[in-house]
Amino acid sequence: MSHSRGALYAVTRDREVGIDPEFIRRDLEVDQIAERFFSRRETATLRALPTPMREYAFFLCWTRKETYIKARGEGLSPPLDQFDVSLIPGEPAALLSTHPDSSEALRWLLEELPLASGYVAALALEGCRGSLSCRQWPGPLQSSV
Repeated sequence: MSHSRGALYAVTRDREVGIDPEFIRRDLEVDQIAERFFSRRETATLRALPTPMREYAFFLCWTRKETYIKARGEGLSPPLDQFDVSLIPGEPAALLSTHPDSSEALRWLLEELPLASGYVAALALEGCRGSLSCRQWPGPLQSSV
């Protein structure tokens, strides 16, 4: 379960899972936060984007990173700069690399979740692709994958 002006729940059978929604805030210094917490690769990618895209890309990166560490069950203790996630808007969510164990990245599936405008969300699922259904209470929102 996670929340950001609402709630998201992820339920799995025999797999680790993490989920994270974020409201896209306009009052953050995203470049400074990225410099402090993101990997060098992610920071360079973020800075290479046109300024209007950076805020959205920052939140894509943040949710993907947070959902992965939630799925691993380690809270916020793993250093966020020790793994790379995709963050370019329009590209699929992905765990690109993990350090020091590069094989760790192959164990996880990251998915972007559709939410209302002004929000981003991601899901991390241990193992290969399975069946993913997204629903909005009291009825279906979208089913995919």
